[in-house]
Amino acid sequence: AVVSTQSTGDHKRVFLLAGRRRKKSSTSNYLISADPTDLSRDGDSYVGKVRSNLVGTKFTIYGSGLNPIKPPKAGPDGLVTYREELAAVVYSTNVLGFKGPRKMTVLIPGMTGDHERIEIRPESEHQSILERHKRGEVANILELHNKTPVWNDETQSYVLNFHGRVTQASVKNFQIIHDNDPEYIVMQFGRVSDEVFTMDFRYPLCALQAFAIALSSFDGKIACE
Repeated sequence: AVVSTQSTGDHKRVFLLAGRRRKKSSTSNYLISADPTDLSRDGDSYVGKVRSNLVGTKFTIYGSGLNPIKPPKAGPDGLVTYREELAAVVYSTNVLGFKGPRKMTVLIPGMTGDHERIEIRPESEHQSILERHKRGEVANILELHNKTPVWNDETQSYVLNFHGRVTQASVKNFQIIHDNDPEYIVMQFGRVSDEVFTMDFRYPLCALQAFAIALSSFDGKIACE
């Protein structure tokens, strides 16, 4: 998967990020790179990863850095830098029943008064965003949800208003909002052709967070569909 943006001046497409699924991983695992020709974990352009649980319903998004459960390796300055958790995505079944639209919860680090992302660098699974949220410890965590689609009798499908940015129906189409302001679309993602999707995002998400959230939607949700 590759994401690019279109500049406003000359209308040229500019590469941003690329992601690939790791084939030999026991769970769904996507590597994200700033170089489309180098998608290796050890490459200089590696910027993060997406990892799911065994059934593909919970995803954690990491930046570059060290996995705290592996033997620490100090950097040139002698310090150990653990990877940052950038987001978590939880997919769950919908009250509308089998084959209804997915329900998404997106958890991201909160922002400071200066609009900077608060760093969350867990040194154990107990300190992860998902585990903290499960315990109700939501300080410095912002909870977002997908906007609930409405049923359209004419098309016989669930629909959202993408204002022309999405042109084909897909279970992967979604819009992310905060419950306090459902008209402020934080992110939207959807199909425009068989293998092409559009992705729009804005504050408080960065490009890496948005791309990784989009990647999580490509996985089969065994417990949700």
